[in-house]
Amino acid sequence: MSLIPKIVAAAICIAAYSTIAQADPKSVESTEHQAKADYAAAKKQAAADYKAAKDKCHALSGNDRDVCLKQAKADYTAAVEDAKADEKSVHARAEATEEKMEADYKVAREKCDAMSRDAKRACVAQAKAQYKQ
Repeated sequence: MSLIPKIVAAAICIAAYSTIAQADPKSVESTEHQAKADYAAAKKQAAADYKAAKDKCHALSGNDRDVCLKQAKADYTAAVEDAKADEKSVHARAEATEEKMEADYKVAREKCDAMSRDAKRACVAQAKAQYKQ
């Protein structure tokens, strides 16, 4: 497998993590959607790379050809598994962000309990605005 798909996958992960770090529930959903699209694109790229590698192997013969084909298949498998791992990582990060926001919301609501009437309503409204977008 060439270095370029690995660099592209790393860049995708970095971009996804920076988007998740913003902690906006809508961006979390879009990040998960983007992770699925990135996974599909990575699989498609891996398949194209595999086909190109196999085509190069056909010029060889004997054991050299067998080794070339096995290496092409191994590179394809590695690329697909890396893409799966990246997608799962982005999904897990998004889920963790949602859980953190829920926990922070509960803390903010608890702080509001010490207030009364209008101050409490305003506090709860602010907590919802901040953590429940």
